[in-house]
Amino acid sequence: MNGKQLKNSILQWAIQGKLVPQDPNDEPASVLLERIRAEKKRLIKEGKIKKDKNESIIFRGEDNSYYEKFDNGDVRCIDDEIPFDLPIGWAWCRISNLFLHSSGKQQSSNNSHKGTLQKFITTSNLYWGHFVLDKVKEMYFSDEELVTCSATKGDLLVCEGGAGYGRSAIWENDYDICLQNHIHRLRPIIDGICEYVMYYLYFLKETNQLASVGTAMPGLSANRLKGLTIPLPPLQEQQRIVQRVRSVMPVVDKYGHSQASLDALNDDIKEKLKKSILQEAIQGRLVSQDSNEEPASMLLNRIAIEKQKLLKEGKLKKKDVIESVIFKGDDNKYYETIEGQKVEVDLPCDYPESWQIVRLQTICFLLDGEKKIGDAICLDAKYLRGKSSGVHIKTGKYVRKGDNIILVDGENSGEVFPVPIDGYMGSTFKQLWISGSLHEPYVLESIRFYKDELRNSKKGAAIPHLNKDIFRNLIIGIPPIQEQQRIVQRLMDLYRSL
Repeated sequence: MNGKQLKNSILQWAIQGKLVPQDPNDEPASVLLERIRAEKKRLIKEGKIKKDKNESIIFRGEDNSYYEKFDNGDVRCIDDEIPFDLPIGWAWCRISNLFLHSSGKQQSSNNSHKGTLQKFITTSNLYWGHFVLDKVKEMYFSDEELVTCSATKGDLLVCEGGAGYGRSAIWENDYDICLQNHIHRLRPIIDGICEYVMYYLYFLKETNQLASVGTAMPGLSANRLKGLTIPLPPLQEQQRIVQRVRSVMPVVDKYGHSQASLDALNDDIKEKLKKSILQEAIQGRLVSQDSNEEPASMLLNRIAIEKQKLLKEGKLKKKDVIESVIFKGDDNKYYETIEGQKVEVDLPCDYPESWQIVRLQTICFLLDGEKKIGDAICLDAKYLRGKSSGVHIKTGKYVRKGDNIILVDGENSGEVFPVPIDGYMGSTFKQLWISGSLHEPYVLESIRFYKDELRNSKKGAAIPHLNKDIFRNLIIGIPPIQEQQRIVQRLMDLYRSL
């Protein structure tokens, strides 16, 4: 359980009456609601507030179903809005039963300069349980707007829209502050209920139960906020719940930070283990060699023939048919011969004697993909990592299921992917031609071993770009084909066990 899950569990216990014990001597929540209704009637009679047309009482019928009775006499069953039963002394109600709601003033260039220039806060100033007031804007407010669009000490303020919808905090300052229209102001009828409600809103947000439905962007409309049902404890129990939550949340936060650090450490260890296993694989230490298998030199002969055929067919350019051989000299040093020139080579690791050693460009090179127009999936990086469904486009470079592509632009350039479905690859990708004489998954794993080297050697300041020269010159060990297959199978088995 991570810190977020633990915090949500504690808040769930709180709103279900399981965090602190009930006290039969506490004034029941039903009596609290009666006092709130009486206070509303007084304010209405004095002309300080308007009558709420949706004022209601939630009660449980003799059939154990929950009902809502409105001031006009209408009664309806609301079982679908009641997620759990409450302890004795608690009651269900709506947010509108507890607060007077208003919103701030719309920020617009059309606002006149009538009134007085006032500081006001926006959703960017409002966070869970606190405010950040280092950047506060100013706008003109009329005398009437100063009453309806400002918060006073003790008001609960709630974000309406954006990614932070639902964020709530109590205005505790001794001065009033004006509000932008994307902030809800909840003014309590009775003091002492705001903090419990704030924790309830937090729980709803973290468990995806808060957003307004039927809207293009996630948000918390006024009707949605006022219509929220809330499990209301007695006022004394609310205070005990709040006190307990206050005391445990610092411990939970500390646990969350520790858990996050541990998770990061585990992820780091896992990645290092994978890198270590992969290093063993590409050095021929993961599986045994078999002298009865066809030597890797025969594979290179077939690859050379394959490339000459593609060259004649116009599918390869002459610059792509570069033949180089890396071999071990009598002095136990390694050399490379390119166009008759012999040059000493520093290998990244030792390889088995039965393997062949080549540059990546000998067995693999970059293509632009097939030109085609039509409907298909766009194979973006998120889709290829299994985190997105892709989108439909009508143009681009077409690749088919089973092709291999490499990300050449962006922070993660150098990543390689087998294509899971026919589709279009964007300009951030290149297609990889890998010789059909090789086991393609083995070549992809060999490239992945160099992931950090490719990522740290990108060209370009604005958008990092794959350094193709470094890519083409990577040194790859080539085992016999059967050994390539055994290596990949062993790698997959070990990866699954991590």
